[in-house]
Amino acid sequence: MNLRDLIQGAWALEPAMLSEIQAIYETHLRGDKIDLAGVEARLGRPLSNEQQEYEVNPDGVAVLQLSGVMAPKANLFARVSGGISTQVAARQIESAMVDQRVKGMVLVLNSPGGNVLGVPELAQTIFEAAAQKPLVAFSDEQILSAGYWAASAANGVYISSNVVTIGSIGVVMDRSYEPGSSKRQESVAAGKYKRMVNASEPLSKEARAEVQADVDYVYTLFVDDVARFRGATSEQVLDHMADGRVFRGQNAMNAGLVDGVSTLDDLVARMAANPSQFAERRKAVFALGKPSPSAGAAPKDTTPKREVKTMGDPNATPITRASLEQDHAPLFAQISAEFLTLGATQERERIQAVLAVGEGLPGHGELLAGLAFDGKTSAEQAGMAVLTAEKSARAAAVAGHQADAPPAQKPSTAPADKGKTQAQQVAEAQAYVKENGGTLVAAYKELGYAR
Repeated sequence: MNLRDLIQGAWALEPAMLSEIQAIYETHLRGDKIDLAGVEARLGRPLSNEQQEYEVNPDGVAVLQLSGVMAPKANLFARVSGGISTQVAARQIESAMVDQRVKGMVLVLNSPGGNVLGVPELAQTIFEAAAQKPLVAFSDEQILSAGYWAASAANGVYISSNVVTIGSIGVVMDRSYEPGSSKRQESVAAGKYKRMVNASEPLSKEARAEVQADVDYVYTLFVDDVARFRGATSEQVLDHMADGRVFRGQNAMNAGLVDGVSTLDDLVARMAANPSQFAERRKAVFALGKPSPSAGAAPKDTTPKREVKTMGDPNATPITRASLEQDHAPLFAQISAEFLTLGATQERERIQAVLAVGEGLPGHGELLAGLAFDGKTSAEQAGMAVLTAEKSARAAAVAGHQADAPPAQKPSTAPADKGKTQAQQVAEAQAYVKENGGTLVAAYKELGYAR
């Protein structure tokens, strides 16, 4: 991919920053010298922004500073614009996960977003790393567009104050052309779509539809990833987060984008003291209220609203089942329907699991049927009940067999020899053999001297 393709490709970036970057690189592509001092003056910051490596404090918490526009590689783009190489950032995170000194990690991320190339891979790297060691994202400036795509993959997202900006979830693809330029190129191509989008011509209706489909596809990937990372549905992300708006502080928390407010030092200290509290993935929590103006998944709420103070206010009106049903009837109905569907699915799965316990152990159908439809017994409990019944049945069978068996015969005892000497016994046995035939041993037995 050349520089023009990169600039005119799909971006998840704050619009003003994208315009600034495109202006810089259009100048570069024309061969004109870039006024770096003028660019720095407009941006209010130096352009030089080399990407840092993570640092590990004495308590084993790694801190990785990621700042600027996101792009796949740290090349001319990063040197002129400053920014984050998604490839380098991913390698840093992977290194920290195998670093035995590191017991947790904080990504300090301040970015207006960037080109989408490499961002899904970076987000997946963060997601997998957060399952290995406690890992959270933090910002004291902004996490926008592609920056939030990556940050949402951490176990939690934290900001330093209520003025930090979060969000701008969306995808844009800007292009420019020069209708009066004498540098127009003529090309011959095969394939219906090969030259549909020409940098020197305005988009046709068909070409615009193709570009829009491409942007929509990337947007879908963005939304689905945020939903997966934040423990929400894609519909919830569309309703509350992903209409392109930028949120600040408490509004970002109400939209489910942020999990808390903390200074960086305090966040690092808390992770050092108890890393396990950041090992579990936070789920997006949405404050009650109207969906985003561009969202269309939730039904429109036309019921009167009572005053509801912001989250964290000690004087906030408590939310009860009655107040939720009264003030947000469509939302209540939607939640009720979702829970009914979920409950029915879970009950069906429970019944199937309980009945499956009897496979291989016949004779317990009546017991399992009663347990399956009592509405509470789990498969594990049913298994214990079957084992107990099986044990009792076998014990009863053993007792029955013992009761039916004939009484044992008393052992026979050798007859008394009536005081005869061995010589007398031998003489009588010999006489018996002489008279009746047979062996001496048989005679001994017959006369009762042996068994």
